[in-house]
Amino acid sequence: MNDMTEHVIIEAELKDEERQPCEVWTRVMGYHRPVASFNTGKKGEYAERRFYQETSCGLNG
Repeated sequence: MNDMTEHVIIEAELKDEERQPCEVWTRVMGYHRPVASFNTGKKGEYAERRFYQETSCGLNG
């Protein structure tokens, strides 16, 4: 490592009126769409989704 590897952490606090909404997109039927454009039924279906993380099965030759 050299001397150029210093990390600077900057913390910024925003007021609520300074924040912008985050646009969330998801894949639906083979293409991507913003969640905000979903109809009521699709929004409910999106809210019921469960996310998981795959883990290693531990089989190393």
